[in-house]
Amino acid sequence: MPRVEVIFFQEEGGNAPPLITWLDGLSQKARLKCLARLKRLEDMGHELRRPEADYLRDGIYELRASYQGIHYRLLYFFHGRSVVVVTHGVVKGREVPPKEIDKAIRARDAFLRDPGVHTFKPGR
Repeated sequence: MPRVEVIFFQEEGGNAPPLITWLDGLSQKARLKCLARLKRLEDMGHELRRPEADYLRDGIYELRASYQGIHYRLLYFFHGRSVVVVTHGVVKGREVPPKEIDKAIRARDAFLRDPGVHTFKPGR
């Protein structure tokens, strides 16, 4: 299985990445479920499929976790074959709102313009 490096998108200016802020607002059990999905993504990379991950559109994917009937989604994209950039997380209703996918696309475009400025490596 091809491992990938998981990094978090960081806004310019070095503030906490949107994903970390979002995770901090979740209950401990929900946060642990989301972190377990991130580990699976790191281990499985491009091979991770439903029900754990799914393609949304325009190169944006969702990592899927649920706890007590609430559906959590972590949006991400691939950068080459060995890097995954997680942009942010949302609580999903019937579907991931198009504006959230658009937000992930804007983050991807900013990242591609200057990866160094927009890279946060968790655990470092």
